Amino acid sequence: MTWLGIYIAGFLVVLYAPILLLPLFAFNDSSIVAFPLRGWTFEWFAAMARAEPLHQATWNSLRVATATAVISTSLGALAARAVTRHDIPGRFAVLGVLLTPIALPEILIGAGLLVTVIAVGLELSLLTIIAGHVLICLPFSVIILRTAFNTLDPGLEAAAIDLGASRWAVLWTITLPLTLPGIIGSVLVAFTISFDEFIIAFFLAGTETTLPVYIWSQLRFPARIPSVMALGTLLLLVSLALLGTAEILRRISVRRSPTNAPLTRIGN
Repeated sequence: MTWLGIYIAGFLVVLYAPILLLPLFAFNDSSIVAFPLRGWTFEWFAAMARAEPLHQATWNSLRVATATAVISTSLGALAARAVTRHDIPGRFAVLGVLLTPIALPEILIGAGLLVTVIAVGLELSLLTIIAGHVLICLPFSVIILRTAFNTLDPGLEAAAIDLGASRWAVLWTITLPLTLPGIIGSVLVAFTISFDEFIIAFFLAGTETTLPVYIWSQLRFPARIPSVMALGTLLLLVSLALLGTAEILRRISVRRSPTNAPLTRIGN
């Protein structure tokens, strides 16, 4: 094994070994999170099913993540389309501004949003969380959708218009089908980021907590930590499935040849 292989193996162990401990302690028949393991049990998963606050927090997170994914992808599609198809003055500066939240610490973004919300007299709620999550998810949507629009041959849309298709017909029969993998990938990535995000939700939650905020509140009680481990195991599986699907769709979007798009279905 080369030194590069050893480095990669060590990096993966340091990165993922703590995550792999989640399912171990989720099935451990003990309320104490420590080795050695005493046995196997599904008790902590059953305790999750009986926790009403957990159900409400999960429902809140699902609503926030869904709204964030839809809004971020919609705004990201408009921005990506503009910077890839139109020669807008200062478009690269605008793109840099859109991507700025990636480089800023989330705690600064959360504190700034909290001060702003209080200053304008708004009430902390799920809507303020959605606004904060859109801010941090929009850059990822722009990056993904910019790639999708860059792989779309502008000649296809121009040819369709020359053949008599309306702008809406071109949108529905060429633009959306060919960029659909990127759109779905953007939705999945934004949903995953929003669903797992803690810092901004902690600042802007108010009385309605999301799932990460609920999990943080449970860590103060040692007896509930195994249930948190069980919940973390489920979230890990869901997140891996969503991110894996998003990556597959992104690669499909990159490999898809826009010259294969049929023009026969284009209507007036």
